[in-house]
Amino acid sequence: MADVAAEAYIYGFPLVFNLDQVTRYVTEGVGANPARPFNTFSHARTLAGPADTFVTINNDTLYSMAQVDLSVGPVRLHVPDTDGRYYVLQFVDAWTNNFAYVGHRATGTKEGNFLLVPPGYDGTAEADETLIHFPTTVASIVGRWACTGGDDLSMVHALQDVTTLTPVDGDADAAGLPTLSAGVPDELLFFEKLRLWSQAYPPAPRDAVIERGLGEVGIADPGETSPYADARPDFAAELVAGRKTGERNLQKALTSGSSPQVNGWKLTFHAFDYNLDYFEVGALDDPQFKIADPKLRIIERAAAAKGGLWGNHPYEAAYIMTYVDDRGDQLLGSRKYTITLNPTPPVGAFWSLTMYDLPDFYLVDNPIDRYSIGDRTPGLTYGADGSLTIVISNVAPADTANWLPAPSGEFRPVLRMYEPDPAVLRGDYEVPAITRVD
Repeated sequence: MADVAAEAYIYGFPLVFNLDQVTRYVTEGVGANPARPFNTFSHARTLAGPADTFVTINNDTLYSMAQVDLSVGPVRLHVPDTDGRYYVLQFVDAWTNNFAYVGHRATGTKEGNFLLVPPGYDGTAEADETLIHFPTTVASIVGRWACTGGDDLSMVHALQDVTTLTPVDGDADAAGLPTLSAGVPDELLFFEKLRLWSQAYPPAPRDAVIERGLGEVGIADPGETSPYADARPDFAAELVAGRKTGERNLQKALTSGSSPQVNGWKLTFHAFDYNLDYFEVGALDDPQFKIADPKLRIIERAAAAKGGLWGNHPYEAAYIMTYVDDRGDQLLGSRKYTITLNPTPPVGAFWSLTMYDLPDFYLVDNPIDRYSIGDRTPGLTYGADGSLTIVISNVAPADTANWLPAPSGEFRPVLRMYEPDPAVLRGDYEVPAITRVD
């Protein structure tokens, strides 16, 4: 049974990991985003930094996060006119499917109104509203506003303040996530969460078939009493062994995986293409953005959650990352590196190269408070041909204008390209390897 438990871990990881983060947002907050109840936006007022302990968080935008619970019925979303400023509200269901987008690319930057409705809703919206059907009752809105910091912060704050969610039935209380059963030992909590949450937020029909095949580990048990409380020792041991195998398999998928590599960069353009079923406004129902292999889709979904929860489809923002230098060795802060971008990435919005530590994928504390470098970074020095050489190291170079600080240990940078040119997704634009200098 341990092998089935390992499969269940990979299958259920996105749901469990995601809803754990949803819980953080409504109870504790995350970094610059304060805790806010369901159906309310939590607005970060500063760009993310090392205190924002969330996997692969960006330093390019101010976040506006909302955890939506449509157990209250339909909720109205209002967005302001941003006068051309890049922003995106990304809609992510409980299983981490990106099912809708509102913003610069998807719906433009004019003022707009949207009606968010739960599964099974068959009503209509007002004439000035766009319907967005949610695949699961609970889902996340991941909002990002382009911001350069400094005086630009107040401009974004004003936009955040008039971005609102309003339940149609203002007196209804959100049900929230199901309460975990008492008496489940910590080492089995993953399976208890998967059991309760997969029943509260059913997967797409094609994935329900997979779930039924994992029944022997207990995740389909509908009972009020958990099968993991006072579990038989042999049953518990098999589950723990399977979970550990699943964890190892997930880590392997993260560092190797199926994404093609060019010059040491993992081209994870299609890491978030596992949604095959739900396409609302702004989400493209296009075969080139769908993972066809059913087994690969499930492992890629888990790896995407672990390494970059709430990442966008590539047509909204393309991500590439690397763990190694031009010699194939792990990147280490004790060494010095350079990378020359010539030309810089072709994008419709903007691009950035952001530093993350390992194994957590958090932003890295440094003496100049610089967590990323991009086309909006002030004071960069370009070559006569327009090229940009970035220096990467833990110890500051003599000239810090183009320095991207690294941690003292292992690290993984991520290059983001917002609204990438088609040449990026075709592979015509190639990013060079990070070159070890000493």
